[in-house]
Amino acid sequence: MIAVRSAAVRRGAVALVAAVLLATPWWGPRVLRPLAFFRLRSVEVRGARYVSPRDIVSRLRVDTTMSLWDDLSPCAPRVLAIPGVRAADVSRRLPGTLVVSVTEAVPVALVPTRDGMRPYDVRGMPLAFDPTRVDLDLPVLGRADRRVLRLLDDLRVRAPALFARISAVRIEPGGDVLVQTATFAVRAGPDADAARVAQAVPVAADLARRRIPIQELDVRFRDQVVARRS
Repeated sequence: MIAVRSAAVRRGAVALVAAVLLATPWWGPRVLRPLAFFRLRSVEVRGARYVSPRDIVSRLRVDTTMSLWDDLSPCAPRVLAIPGVRAADVSRRLPGTLVVSVTEAVPVALVPTRDGMRPYDVRGMPLAFDPTRVDLDLPVLGRADRRVLRLLDDLRVRAPALFARISAVRIEPGGDVLVQTATFAVRAGPDADAARVAQAVPVAADLARRRIPIQELDVRFRDQVVARRS
């Protein structure tokens, strides 16, 4: 009597053998590496929002001649070399998939450079994210001032609704920071933090309900917000 095994049964049998061999880590991969069953078929990229998955796969320098049991130690450093990638992990998913998980730097502002607008992170580092390819709805900052970048990053976390409304930020000659939205500006002192700037939000909402047009809200003074009308 001839036993007929389905493809699913065969795959299960190979996976079972692989699990047994992996229990012997020093020689198990040597036995599994030549098997065509474990040739690389696909790469799955997780966590990439700004960096192109195609760029990540290109940096891996892998192809379908690779076995899933080849040494993966060079892979993560290659991905980490991409500007804007802060952490990378490369793992296997049997029978033939590499899983690349990345953590990206978060852009907080667009800064004009000789090569056009470029995104910057909170540390004042330029990022290799292409604003023409990725939707980067970010405030425009005249120069990569770390103090202002930290303020914007804090606003992104603590007051996301206000951060989403900011169109530009500039540093005034006296050191004041002027945060511009579509309808009003917030004037803050050189040492302003996100909590202080965010105090302008309920004041702006109240004045809007009362239909009082404003040009600027000044949060430089302790325990008060000064409104300057349009």
